[in-house]
Amino acid sequence: MSKRDYYEVLGINRDASEDEIKKAYRKLAMKYHPDRNPDNPKSEESFKEAKEAYEILSDASKRTTYDQYGHAGVDSGAAGTGGAHGFTDSFGDIFGDIFGGRAGPSNVYRGADLRYNLEVSLEQAARGTETKIRIPTMEACETCHGSGAKPGTTPVTCPTCNGHGQVRMQQGFFSIQQTCPKCHGNGKYVANPCGTCHGSGRVKQHKTLSVKIPAGVDEGDRIRLSGEGEAGVNGGPPGDLYVVVHLLPHSVFQRDHNDLHCEMPISFTTAALGGEIEIPTLDGHAKIKIPAETQTGKIFRLRGKGIKGVRSHAHGDLLCHMIVETPVKLTTRQKELLQEMEALNQEDSSRHSPRAKSWMDKAREFFTE
Repeated sequence: MSKRDYYEVLGINRDASEDEIKKAYRKLAMKYHPDRNPDNPKSEESFKEAKEAYEILSDASKRTTYDQYGHAGVDSGAAGTGGAHGFTDSFGDIFGDIFGGRAGPSNVYRGADLRYNLEVSLEQAARGTETKIRIPTMEACETCHGSGAKPGTTPVTCPTCNGHGQVRMQQGFFSIQQTCPKCHGNGKYVANPCGTCHGSGRVKQHKTLSVKIPAGVDEGDRIRLSGEGEAGVNGGPPGDLYVVVHLLPHSVFQRDHNDLHCEMPISFTTAALGGEIEIPTLDGHAKIKIPAETQTGKIFRLRGKGIKGVRSHAHGDLLCHMIVETPVKLTTRQKELLQEMEALNQEDSSRHSPRAKSWMDKAREFFTE
């Protein structure tokens, strides 16, 4: 059976360019690929025919021979007509364009983002501050200017992938591409590494940065410093630096979002008779009146004495938790007075100690059930 003219097979003119030849073959390969036509046995023959035509016409020397002598001039060549192994190269060339195989080595990488944990006091977080930090980072090597090659030399084309950054592996019917193990996708190989960076093109350094902490930051808030991360690889953009805020423990206050909490010890007498006490705030001091018969755990709220968060429109509150302090290291006279008062209390315990009376009543009910 005589073969059809290769130009006719691809549907192109004899003066077609390389791009036109490739475009025509790609169209036919997608149309007649056996995997796309499992129920059409003739599709494989059409696919092989198009592949054979492409192999001849895409090669300048074979095309010249074919134009002069026709099929007789190329039949003894390497144009395969049969199994899957015969068309893997041309198949890979065409479909490599579709899946990125011809896009060149992926040798440009963005630098890594960095994280810095910054500890600030409660006062600094509330009012805002500016501080300096010193961080380790990877910068472009000044000796080789980031090339990784010894001064006076340059990286050479990787001999394994021929500069493509990828190698092709045969897996049955398909030709699969993967990152080149020698150049790691760079397409370039450093034969004479730089003595400073040992071929990596980057060195570890430290830099000092000024960081502005906005007023109201809270535990875990992040401040982004754009472009202050690690340097990119092969001209890639640098990463970012994220400063993560951590609040140091405070001797008086505990923060809960925009509110502040504190425990305020008061004397037994003040709790019983009432009085006025002075409490600390972030802005100084404030006075609150303690009503008579105040119990431990009573909370007094001072509105607006908390923190104004970064995204808040108003200050939080200060909540003071009263702690009645039991007297210690009593004198003999103090003990006598307390005993006298306790005796008086027992004469009408339900009146003077209502909570104790209520608890005892509940305890009795529990044990008598």
